[in-house]
Amino acid sequence: MTNTSTNRSGSAAHTVGLDIGGTKILGALLDADGALVATTRLTTELGPDGVVRSAARAVRDVVDAAGLRLAAVDGVGLGIPGIVDARAGTVKHAVNLGVSDELPLAERLSGALGGIPVVVENDLNVAAVGAAHVLEREGAPVPDDGPGAAPAPGVPAPAHHEDLAFLALGTGVASGLVMDGRLRRGVTGAAGEIGHVPVDPAGPECSCGQRGCIETFVSGTALATAWPSRHGKPSPAELFEAAEAGDAAAIVVRKRFADAVASAVRLLVLTVDVRYVVLGGGVAQLGRPLLDVVRDSLREQAEVSPFLASLGLPARVTLAPSDVPVAAVGAAVLGRRDEQAGEGSPERQVPRGVPAAPTTSEERAGTDTALAGAETEGTLTWRS
Repeated sequence: MTNTSTNRSGSAAHTVGLDIGGTKILGALLDADGALVATTRLTTELGPDGVVRSAARAVRDVVDAAGLRLAAVDGVGLGIPGIVDARAGTVKHAVNLGVSDELPLAERLSGALGGIPVVVENDLNVAAVGAAHVLEREGAPVPDDGPGAAPAPGVPAPAHHEDLAFLALGTGVASGLVMDGRLRRGVTGAAGEIGHVPVDPAGPECSCGQRGCIETFVSGTALATAWPSRHGKPSPAELFEAAEAGDAAAIVVRKRFADAVASAVRLLVLTVDVRYVVLGGGVAQLGRPLLDVVRDSLREQAEVSPFLASLGLPARVTLAPSDVPVAAVGAAVLGRRDEQAGEGSPERQVPRGVPAAPTTSEERAGTDTALAGAETEGTLTWRS
């Protein structure tokens, strides 16, 4: 499943991905085989001009870090919060970046880089693509943890990693969906907005105007409300430390939170039946302790339901890789293009981005937080 695209000089192509957040930009450089070659991190400049300027600097920095020249880069992808029109390459209402009016980011960044094609995508979508790419390349084994652990008959193990939901647990909650190797945006760009699915009509009022949404129970904001920071550390870290130390109140809050995350996992599996649910975002930096309590909750929920037990939900949950900038990698994957496929080819070259409704991510998960392919409605297919 190797992409064999070439750059303008005819040599093996590299692609750069950027994960643009309100305070920092993470950059990743992939080679033609999809291997991570170099990374960079720098401060985001705010405002339309600042975003373009710092993005261009990040591209040059990560290319320099690999000892290459800009001519070796065949494409650039970037993930950004705000309302993104992937087809037009624009973003607007990225308030954390100081961008309100529509910014033709792909066009302006391409111009600043001498004409290198640029893809602009929602930050959560690139994180989902990056997680799929990294898990597949690492050949991560399917956990031996219940009935759902075994690969489906006749399906190679790597294919499982191209079928996942990236569940971002940040200021808010939302997911990016990669289904059968396709990035699913949805007709209006709302695919994966599970944070605003109401689960308790009498629950807290949500910022979206509804009551009792999943986000009011699962998000980092909800966790900070339930367990305010007392010692200057992030609320999730303090909660889990207190629970581990035997604090009875902390144990109750942690259990309630784990059950809510497990419910979000269950919702994703029961609606789109993805092979993996990858936990990411700020709260997921808790690492293995978070994964353990969520799996425990899923096991408990399955004890009363043979149907849920048959789905092997604990085995489907994993953590986003912590040693690579997943969203930046996903953006670099989306920056690929196959110049071998021209006119008349069964696999024609697609434009930079695909037709899709604008998507909103700034209200999705609050995270600082995809591939040559065939055009389909509301999806993007690739070969990693």
